[in-house]
Amino acid sequence: MTVATTTFHVRYAETDAMGIVHHAAYIVWFEEGRSHFMRQINFPYSQVERMGYYFTVVEVKARYHQPARYDELIRVETRIGELRSRGLTFVYHVRRAADNALLVEGFSKHVCIRHDGQVQRIPPELWERLRPHVMSS
Repeated sequence: MTVATTTFHVRYAETDAMGIVHHAAYIVWFEEGRSHFMRQINFPYSQVERMGYYFTVVEVKARYHQPARYDELIRVETRIGELRSRGLTFVYHVRRAADNALLVEGFSKHVCIRHDGQVQRIPPELWERLRPHVMSS
């Protein structure tokens, strides 16, 4: 199973007047985690799009444990939790790098569609690339 880890500092624009990260920023961080994961397995999402497919989001969940604050170094860990013929689920853990504290955990479910919007099986070459990276039960 692959865990893609990306780190960055909390940007000022992602915070409220108290310097605490706005809840919606974590969903953007999940997206960055997915993109990083796909690059790490040498199948960037841009390649999926060039093949004529999208992984459209059908569900997102985030459970907030502790707030992140402006300028903290954050680590987003991304895994594949489930792989099905027409979709997949990414699982995320957002941690503060300084002390490894779990800030947010969540998932996003995606369905594979063609550019015309029709649900499609995940293409075989992508399926084979994703399959070894699924979390074991």
